[in-house]
Amino acid sequence: MDMKSFDLYNPTEEHSMLRSMVKDFVTNQVEPQAHQYDREEKFNLELFRSLGEIGLLGITVPEAYGGSGMDASAAVIAHEEISASDPGFCLAYLAHSMLCVNNLVMNANEDQKKSWLPKLCTGEWVGSMAMSEPHVGTDVLGMKTTAQKKGDSYILNGRKMWITNGTIDEENTPGDGVLVYAITGEKGGRPEISTFFVEKSFQGFSVGQKIKDKLGMRASNTAELVFQDCVVPSSHLIGKEGDSMMHMMRNLELERLTLAAMSLGIARRSLDIMMKYSAEREAFGKPLSFFGQIQKAIGDSYAEYMAGKAYVYDTARRMDLSQGGQRLDSDGVKLFASTMGKNVADRAIQVLGGYGYVGEYVVERLWRDAKLLEIGGGTIEAHQKNITRDLAKGFVL
Repeated sequence: MDMKSFDLYNPTEEHSMLRSMVKDFVTNQVEPQAHQYDREEKFNLELFRSLGEIGLLGITVPEAYGGSGMDASAAVIAHEEISASDPGFCLAYLAHSMLCVNNLVMNANEDQKKSWLPKLCTGEWVGSMAMSEPHVGTDVLGMKTTAQKKGDSYILNGRKMWITNGTIDEENTPGDGVLVYAITGEKGGRPEISTFFVEKSFQGFSVGQKIKDKLGMRASNTAELVFQDCVVPSSHLIGKEGDSMMHMMRNLELERLTLAAMSLGIARRSLDIMMKYSAEREAFGKPLSFFGQIQKAIGDSYAEYMAGKAYVYDTARRMDLSQGGQRLDSDGVKLFASTMGKNVADRAIQVLGGYGYVGEYVVERLWRDAKLLEIGGGTIEAHQKNITRDLAKGFVL
């Protein structure tokens, strides 16, 4: 590799073209609707389906199944650019393309991929993943949802909570397909968890409630899902019974990486807004950027953003989607970037003062949306625990 010409953030011409395309899409279609859909707490389904038309919904899916066949760096680019405008909409995109679609790419069999992926890649189907429950989040082994084998089907019972894309409209219509984790047995005193792809037409599957009045990410729908004697054909079991922990590990690295990329988008937009505002607004006859307090906010934000950006894109560069192997740094980038994005958005509000506190100037929405990234996809406390354990296993610094 010619390191003199290597661009970490756009490794190839294809990546550069992808970034340009997504930026144009965001400017022309995402940005004009962002404030309205956040205020109304609505998911823009029509806009979401447009992501399929430009190849983003199956960005990591092989072309044989209708996807774009791109890598982790491409996924990071897409999430950074969309999140710089509308993190809530971007979260719906992540839940579909990373939590559901990429999970199927990594873990489903050939027949399952051929049957489901083309519909998910075009946007005909909206996908999601259901792991958390009303009383269980990070403690996956504490889940209560069960699936019992009965003939050629499984009978699924339980409730899932905080599911992004769990519903797609105001009538509480379920998403078209959801990957559901459920207990199918016990081995060595520990529950065995299995993965099922549940379609919205399956008997016994419904939306319990749409979760409203969230602090942020209001442009993505969050819902409770209910499975009451839900009949799931055996053909919808992903892999074998008890394989879920392996499925989760295979997919968590990319999930956490793209959540970190969302924080990059939030930080970059916040920095851009505070720069422009501080150059235009005056106090005591001088632009705000003349004053040391403002310079500290801008300088610290830029340095932290660039540090996070380098870490995220370097981790993406080293991530092999088919093999994994970046667990330590997928925790690390999300631990660093999630708090960094929130802090930069917070500084932007402070620089803008009263204007930063209202929706017109965007940063208050970015700040609200940023908080979720310290919680979803693994809390910052979970990342700290994982990093400590991995380092204790003898990782050489």
